[in-house]
Amino acid sequence: MDTSREENCAKKNSSYKKGVLSGILISLIFFLIFNLCTNLYYRFIKKEMSTNYKISKIIKTIDKNYANEYKPEMLEEGIYSGIVASLNDKYSYYMTEEQFKDFMDSTNGTYVGIGVIIRAVENELRVLYVFEDSPAQAGGIKAGDFIKAVDSVSVTADNYNEIIKKIKDEKNMHTTITVYRESENKEIEIKIDKNKIDVPTVSHKMLEDNIGYIMISKFEAVTAKQFDNAFNSLTNDGMKALIIDLRDNPGGLLNVVTEITDKLVPKGYITYTEDKNGEKKYLYSDEDCFSKPLVILVNENSASASEVLSGAVKDMGAGKLVGTKTFGKGVVQTIFKLGDGSGMKLTVAKYYTPSGVCIDGIGIEPDYKVEFDKDFDFKNLTEENDVQLKKGIEVIKGMLS
Repeated sequence: MDTSREENCAKKNSSYKKGVLSGILISLIFFLIFNLCTNLYYRFIKKEMSTNYKISKIIKTIDKNYANEYKPEMLEEGIYSGIVASLNDKYSYYMTEEQFKDFMDSTNGTYVGIGVIIRAVENELRVLYVFEDSPAQAGGIKAGDFIKAVDSVSVTADNYNEIIKKIKDEKNMHTTITVYRESENKEIEIKIDKNKIDVPTVSHKMLEDNIGYIMISKFEAVTAKQFDNAFNSLTNDGMKALIIDLRDNPGGLLNVVTEITDKLVPKGYITYTEDKNGEKKYLYSDEDCFSKPLVILVNENSASASEVLSGAVKDMGAGKLVGTKTFGKGVVQTIFKLGDGSGMKLTVAKYYTPSGVCIDGIGIEPDYKVEFDKDFDFKNLTEENDVQLKKGIEVIKGMLS
């Protein structure tokens, strides 16, 4: 047996492995030295810092020198908000985990609660509106009531946001609300079982001469179904024409407004979007559409999804627009959920009307321009003094004759 040959082979393998390890070690040392020298050069000679180092330095400086109290997590959230804010895009922003949850609840149009709209008035919460068939209505809460306490926690000027969260807390589905009723000059304690609430985004009624009227306040996930219910109800009642009120509607979900618009306009494309790479996406309508006279009421606060509907109706000749020029928001945002529960809303595309116009910063001119007097008090707006609605009815009657 040739042991000397095996020993020589073993020595060569050992030497080879040592050589490889030495090479790796030398390369690593060289990389670290090079990286250190590069950082020193940029930091002390060119006076430049890496992003992470600069952020760390700012936080350390604040921690060491800042005179007032602060929460470290607020600095982190501020960094994330600042990154998105630096785009100088009023439609793009970062949301904390709590803000993101609230935003998604509002977009879905569904939340757990008692079914009221409330507004903070000094150190009290006033009930502005009670949803029909809601737990609040069943419990006896009325518009105008002041919420004084929730589950024995009194409302103050400092905690009303926390009180609202308590009302919407899904972990406790039973709540006791104390209200003050001014008309009766007394406080009332009401026990309520919370429930899943669909926010009303659509209301309707029949006007004179069987002219249907549908008001859409925003386009949320629940809006398409609510619109169908309103439309079908008016149809069953003998609707001969339709007025859709989009005044002060800030917009909402593109897929929802597309679904509604499809029912109103003839076959074609409702809108198309174009992203940063020039890729276009067309959203189409089919041949089934509303064939009766149609008027859309718009104003300077009709934006985004409202302008998708208005632009399609006008460009495709499906109806007439009455009111004032719309807001002019022709960009599309996408919601991005980040890994820790937070998220951001980011502008990802522009959208165009069927005539190929991006109305961003421009708006849509109505077919019939109608303005309120400058000193008009909108708190006292009624069907009788609503000049835009009256013009819409006039236009509809002209289309019916």
